[in-house]
Amino acid sequence: TALPISRHVNNRATMVNVPKTRRTFCRMKCKKHTLHKVSQYKAGKATLYVQGKRRYDRKQKGYGGQTKPIFHKKAKTTKKIVLRMECQECKMKKQVPIKRCKHFELGGDKKRKGQMIQF
Repeated sequence: TALPISRHVNNRATMVNVPKTRRTFCRMKCKKHTLHKVSQYKAGKATLYVQGKRRYDRKQKGYGGQTKPIFHKKAKTTKKIVLRMECQECKMKKQVPIKRCKHFELGGDKKRKGQMIQF
């Protein structure tokens, strides 16, 4: 009998280092490979006036306690990193998700083989 194959392969990188500029395809306007400025996407501040928040606040008003479930069973320890790339020529921005990782670095020093450790 054959051994069972594990469906979940734990191949997460512990440290991801991405350069600050990347030459990649700009499919919005330029339609060619151009230099893109890379930054990490960060969610903006949640506003009080979006429909879901207004509905939630109205439902919470008055007596009756908590009306909607609060999520507690958090399983993930990492988040997927999203790179925000801005074309240097046409200034169009695109977002590219990369794999999950514990530590993310933007424009850090590159690892070199056979280099002495300096203190």
